[in-house]
Amino acid sequence: MKQKIWLFPINNLYLILFNVSTNGESEVPQLVKGGKYAYAWSKVGKNGKIVVPKHAITEYRFNTTNKIILITASKTSGGFAITKPSLLKNSKLSFILDKHPRLAQFDLPEGESIKIATKTYCWVNLNKKGEFTVPIETLEKYGVKPEDKLLSVRGSCVALSFIVKGPIIEEVKKQSELHVLE
Repeated sequence: MKQKIWLFPINNLYLILFNVSTNGESEVPQLVKGGKYAYAWSKVGKNGKIVVPKHAITEYRFNTTNKIILITASKTSGGFAITKPSLLKNSKLSFILDKHPRLAQFDLPEGESIKIATKTYCWVNLNKKGEFTVPIETLEKYGVKPEDKLLSVRGSCVALSFIVKGPIIEEVKKQSELHVLE
């Protein structure tokens, strides 16, 4: 298989893009200094359905849970990140579980958001196909709407980001042909 490789400077980082087939999905490798990887685009369904790339499900071990927590992503990138309590427990974000045990124990209504300082949190079910559905009114709190294309990005081992804007999105749109999951 012939690989395409691109190198682009973005905000004092370099984004390296190349195509690798992973179960029908393309993978974008690491931002040299930032440690970010992009997996695929996920198009938000009219009902708020979002698909997680298979490679990310394996890497984050989301196949071991059926409930995930959504956390507001950065202001620059917009969107949200998904994680699970076992990933948060030994991270700098463990305070979320300590301060909000109802979120940690999935004792809030599914998809109902809570605000902690400047971040919005909620939990939803992740089905065996790697899909989850977020109520439209909750998606709006993350700056996401139906039909948006979210770029799934690994920036840490704690959470998988689904970003909607910013320099990474703009460069990937111009230079890469990532698979779109629907």
